[in-house]
Amino acid sequence: MAPHTTVPESALAGLREDLAGEVRVPGDPGYDEARAVHNGMIDRRPAVIAQCAGAADVANAILFGRETGLQIAVRGGGHSVAGTSVVDGGLVVDLRRMHAVVADPEHLTVRVEGGATMGHLDRATQPFGLATTGGRVSTTGVGGFVLGGGSGWLERKFGLASDNLLAAELITAEGKHVVASADENPELFWALHGGGGNFGVVTSLTLRLHELPHMSVALLLYPPRYGPEVVRAYRDLASWAPDELGGGVLYFPAPPEPFVPEHLVGQLVCGALVTCAGPVARLHEVAERLLALRPVVEVVTDIPYADLQCMLDDPPGLRNYWSAEYLGGLPDEAVDVFCARGDRVPAGTATQHVLFMMGGAVAAGPSGYPLPWRTAPWVVHPFATWQDPADDGRVVQWVHDVRSDVKPWTTDAVYLNFIGAEGEQRVVAGFGAGNLPRLAAVKAAFDPDNVFRLNHNVRPAA
Repeated sequence: MAPHTTVPESALAGLREDLAGEVRVPGDPGYDEARAVHNGMIDRRPAVIAQCAGAADVANAILFGRETGLQIAVRGGGHSVAGTSVVDGGLVVDLRRMHAVVADPEHLTVRVEGGATMGHLDRATQPFGLATTGGRVSTTGVGGFVLGGGSGWLERKFGLASDNLLAAELITAEGKHVVASADENPELFWALHGGGGNFGVVTSLTLRLHELPHMSVALLLYPPRYGPEVVRAYRDLASWAPDELGGGVLYFPAPPEPFVPEHLVGQLVCGALVTCAGPVARLHEVAERLLALRPVVEVVTDIPYADLQCMLDDPPGLRNYWSAEYLGGLPDEAVDVFCARGDRVPAGTATQHVLFMMGGAVAAGPSGYPLPWRTAPWVVHPFATWQDPADDGRVVQWVHDVRSDVKPWTTDAVYLNFIGAEGEQRVVAGFGAGNLPRLAAVKAAFDPDNVFRLNHNVRPAA
């Protein structure tokens, strides 16, 4: 519906009566704050925002949206770069009040409500020396992250986040409560391993936890001219790295952190980031060659996992445009192409030009889920962030150029959480063409009217 859509006051009164949470409409205090998402390029004005306090609120909000004919968006962390968690003139089912996390150290599980972020999850499990694969920033919503597959620092050791999914509770398009697990609604459970928010609103997830007594990180910064040598050294490290190692190489402006010399702040650097699910002594051993390249900044330290998760947090409200290409290999020519584009990271922005190491438990994990990108050894992730709308054209073009540059080495698969709205073919590439009929059948069973379509959409089978 159009942005000026209004909802009859009688219907709103009924929704307010039904919800334990709050209802926000244009003109209400807190409305503008409630509609803002992480990506500052997204400026949408929903007709109604239902700030749900529990699963019953979610069901009531969905039924309200359907009865009033409003398009429905679902908001967890609000990190979708395409802004799919907010809709002009429609209804936002806002889960942010539902952020409880309950860890069960005895059974190595954790129950996470649908509006929780990585920060909520990591801070709840860290006191027990436990963790599960999370996103690479603390403000990402757990629900969307896991349902899209879930790639993070611990993936090579513990698998993707979705590999650690044990059960999910959903509210369907008909307002019904459904449980999905290996034993209950197994086809839906399969679809939730990469199929995203196509099948209902997930109100809670149960995830497997792992013991993580130590975490360490090495952040090494070099002048950009050393980039090709650094990337080759990182590639060679990845060829034999134990599964507890993760990380990547990136070009980015040096941040104003205490460990960065003042003359480097804001200057383009090539950084090597090595994460280790183990003590710092182990990290020194495996990062020896990178350390020998004499970085201008060298930080090698033990770090609590929850603190590592905050290390790359970027503030909300910046303009964001991201994409990704998964590579089948990284020959010298690909290294040179990656580095050449890194040398041209848009000046005056906070953009990161990233190459992540994959493999380990990601590639060795379950092959039957709709996650066709998991076997790729490398991913190039141009992650553009900036402030001035006047820079939109040149920054977006730089992201497109990165994708074009690495095309000769790409696979036909992509992690949909890393990209925005890039067209139907990219959605197919994200799920895998062979998985689409099965996903469409699950969609038809749980959302035959395609109510939940403001996403990387799976259309229901006829």
